[in-house]
Amino acid sequence: MERVMRDKKAAAIFILPAFMLFTLIIIVPVVMSIYYSTLDWNGIGRQTFIGFSNYIELLTDRDRFLPAVYHTFIIAAASVFIQLPLALLLALILASKVKGERFFITVYFIPVILSAVVIGQLWMRIYFPRGGLLNTLLINLGFMDPTRPTAWLGDVNTALGAVLVPILWQYVGYHMLLYYSGIKSLPPEIYEAARIDGAGFWQTAFKITIPLLKPVLQVSLTFCVVGSMKVFDLVRVMLTDGGPSGSGEVITTLMVRRMFYPSNRYGYGSAMAIILILMCVILYQFVAHIFRDRDKNRKGKVRYE
Repeated sequence: MERVMRDKKAAAIFILPAFMLFTLIIIVPVVMSIYYSTLDWNGIGRQTFIGFSNYIELLTDRDRFLPAVYHTFIIAAASVFIQLPLALLLALILASKVKGERFFITVYFIPVILSAVVIGQLWMRIYFPRGGLLNTLLINLGFMDPTRPTAWLGDVNTALGAVLVPILWQYVGYHMLLYYSGIKSLPPEIYEAARIDGAGFWQTAFKITIPLLKPVLQVSLTFCVVGSMKVFDLVRVMLTDGGPSGSGEVITTLMVRRMFYPSNRYGYGSAMAIILILMCVILYQFVAHIFRDRDKNRKGKVRYE
């Protein structure tokens, strides 16, 4: 294996198929989208070059695009500050050798493998104004007037929050499994030493587990942020047209509706796709920069005796 790695020609031959596939499914579509974003085109007819007009129109669209960006960032922030801490807490509890941990891991991971359409239909029935599980529960507890049930997905004030809950619920198990696997891979001798020194659950978690999980935390945070920016399926299923007055619209759903029926503005939608790619790249670099700076600060504090 070492001989092959030293041979640059052999290494290039092994890398070439993967590189060609990456180019065909990633690089070429992105380059084509950049070109399409400079056109006034419906995807079928005549193409008219208009330069950066689509981008200018997008960045000044206060009615649809900028609110969609705002909603997307709300989902990303909720995922980072609610979903990830909850997943980490569950992983810490399950990794502490609770009874039936394998059963709970399976239960928490089930939503990840379910279809987004199934999850969307399930939560739509939970949110039904009349006969829905949530409203029925609130009415029975006396928190809601039975003559005026809340239309969670049909109200401007609640549509985004209603679709945010299943988005967070679906992927808690995914990040929990990442953290759980990372915790289980840590040397048990460290925890034995901590227990001998009298460290409790929270001291062990914050002083040992979480610092040692830094690589896993970085991967999980990257997946969470970038994945939140690309959220589409649940929003599309539960809020077909972006909710009432676009109150639950996100970038991806707006992009699809602009590119295809009823707008058929393929160039405009391509510009939106390029902006979304740039946002994902910037956020990825931001996350990498945060963890890189923490590494530097930690190394700078090390003392050699």
